[in-house]
Amino acid sequence: MIKVTKLFIFTIIFLAGTIKTFATTWNEPWTDKVIKESDYFVFADIISYDKEKGIKIKIIKQLGGEKLPLEIEITNFYLLDITSSSGGHGPEFPDFEGIKQSYFFIKKNSQDKFCISTPTSGFDYIVDDNVHATYRHSYHQASIPIDIYEMTMTAIFNHYHHLNYNRVQITNFINQTLSEKPAGFSDNEIKTFFLQHVAMETIFHLKIDGYYNLLLPFFNDKSNFHHRVSASRALAASNNQKTIKTLVNKIAVNKDDDFTTVICIWTLKELKPKDIKKDLQKLIAKASTKGNGFGGNIMDSRVGTDFPTVKRALEELIKTLE
Repeated sequence: MIKVTKLFIFTIIFLAGTIKTFATTWNEPWTDKVIKESDYFVFADIISYDKEKGIKIKIIKQLGGEKLPLEIEITNFYLLDITSSSGGHGPEFPDFEGIKQSYFFIKKNSQDKFCISTPTSGFDYIVDDNVHATYRHSYHQASIPIDIYEMTMTAIFNHYHHLNYNRVQITNFINQTLSEKPAGFSDNEIKTFFLQHVAMETIFHLKIDGYYNLLLPFFNDKSNFHHRVSASRALAASNNQKTIKTLVNKIAVNKDDDFTTVICIWTLKELKPKDIKKDLQKLIAKASTKGNGFGGNIMDSRVGTDFPTVKRALEELIKTLE
């Protein structure tokens, strides 16, 4: 069940405590994959839902994809990678108790059935006139105003589907938001914190260059894990020697946390810096082999989500540079 709450765990909502647990577990996809592989992006009323049969919705606004009927039923999943199953229980559709409206990323499968990505991703629901939105991964959500959500998510959907978007509007939002100092988790800063999360994740998705200097304070924020992760992802838009050196230094020192270090490695993987392959190989010997990942409730259905150790991530990066 999705519980409507004003409390945020570690200030970015962790669905592990807000969605019913399942006997079946899966490898939860990251948001870029969810959006890339969707066909439609809609805002809808939730007419009914059944954990076994699916979700019936009435479309209020279609934000992406070809025109859909006014009412459709979502009856399957398009990115469900099952990692374990016990007790004969299969994946269940989300319980939208207390939720009247939601945004959905939808795909029509080969059997002409409408699908969301998994039981815990592919939808961003409305609570208290804000969107509980996923820009990174369903383990990490932000509560943001509807207008900001629609502006950024429509741009992201369009970008991944090779369509135009309002770049001026997006860059104005990013410039204004990241020009403020990195926000914390206090009541008077949390709204800014969420917006800064959205701005940096939007840079990652849209690959908008030119934000290296604005990202550095977030990248170096010792007090805020989420700032470091988002900034590390956003640096994928800045493919130059300065960015590569900054990322390699962070990986070599690894003073913050293994999660951020892996994100830095993944960013380098996108940048494809073949000329530093030997430097990266030297880091293998002392690379962390500690278990890594999102943490959260061990009973969470997304516990099967794959996340590598620092050493494994480095080894996988080096293979791509051959």
